[in-house]
Amino acid sequence: MAITDWPVSERPREKLVAQGASALSDAELLAIFLRTGVRGMTAVDLARDLIRRFGGLRALLAADREEFCVSRGLGEAKYVQLQAVMEIARRYLSEALTRGAPLTSPQAAADYLRAWLRDRDHEVFALLYLDSQHRVLACDELARGTLDGASVHPREVVKAALRRNAAAVILAHNHPSGVAEPSAADRALTERLKQALALVDIRVLDHLVVGDGMPTSFAERGWI
Repeated sequence: MAITDWPVSERPREKLVAQGASALSDAELLAIFLRTGVRGMTAVDLARDLIRRFGGLRALLAADREEFCVSRGLGEAKYVQLQAVMEIARRYLSEALTRGAPLTSPQAAADYLRAWLRDRDHEVFALLYLDSQHRVLACDELARGTLDGASVHPREVVKAALRRNAAAVILAHNHPSGVAEPSAADRALTERLKQALALVDIRVLDHLVVGDGMPTSFAERGWI
């Protein structure tokens, strides 16, 4: 049965308009993106099949170009469209941080850094720079490594923070394993960076470890 033959209240587009995007399942949201199905499958059927084969919506969104494009119902055009949608989402979160208002909510920083770092297949260390009013100045990727770690040098972190004229910073890195529990090495590095930045009067407000779920905050654990 075609989606157009479904009851209006069950059609993904109409359901979104009536109830909002949060009311839709992963498959229904993906079906709206796909627009059409393939022979013998509606867009919703295809979406469900893709989510099942990739092992979840997140895995589908993180799939590399080759794996994505050879899947039934996808292809190069859909890959390009999806990358554009994801980049729009990242820029939306980034813009929310850089409008010049003070960063009063740790959640805003956590949401942006999670969207930026969570699905990397290698470890990345990033720095969020703030002025004396805790307004966001910029965010840089300072180091990237293998699956197990990134090489971060305190001297380079200090130079980057001074170059951005930062009064404070938020440190962040991801764990490609998905486990956001900080390691002993993470805690030791944080202390070294905190001491190095203190020499030039730059405060470390937090260190966020990004994995699956919500990032782990050093500040919330009393480690900063």
